Amino acid sequence: MSELETLRQALPDYGKDIRLNLGSLLGSGGVPELTAAQTWGCAIAAAVAARQPALLRAVEAEAARAIDPATAEAARTAAALMAMTNVYYRAVHMAGDADLAKLPAGLRMNALTRHGIAQADFELFGLAASAVKGCEGCTRAHVEGARKHGLSVQAVQAALRIAAVIHAAATLLDAVPTATSAAPITAGEPALA
Repeated sequence: MSELETLRQALPDYGKDIRLNLGSLLGSGGVPELTAAQTWGCAIAAAVAARQPALLRAVEAEAARAIDPATAEAARTAAALMAMTNVYYRAVHMAGDADLAKLPAGLRMNALTRHGIAQADFELFGLAASAVKGCEGCTRAHVEGARKHGLSVQAVQAALRIAAVIHAAATLLDAVPTATSAAPITAGEPALA
């Protein structure tokens, strides 16, 4: 059994829908709207953004069987950039200051165009990470970028579905007593290990 399947099975019973969605999105049937590289790149980017080490290791191990190292590295790059830009642009948006919004970010973002993969795929990876991090501006920008580079609305939706399920799985894995324990938490029992 793969490490990802082991973690999937370790999700508590109250997360059955997450377990099923994880299996259908990243299982053998996959997501027909996306290529394998797009699917696994979105999963890696979302897992990096979700910050759950066991899930990230499992996703990367499974992805290594389906995609090339350059695509995996581009997904990690997208997540790294989004970790920075999602905070910056979300804060500028929340500040609601028109003068602040007009200023250039002044942050290095060379990897937005120097990642070595198709721009459409990189937009999906950035979208997955931005959805997990909850940045409205970045999410809009990556949806627009993905569509501009020829991706269908169904492909965009698929990236968002993967991000949502990866985030939910990370949340549940953080809530169980250990990352590989399937023992459910009962009422009144703390969620910390």
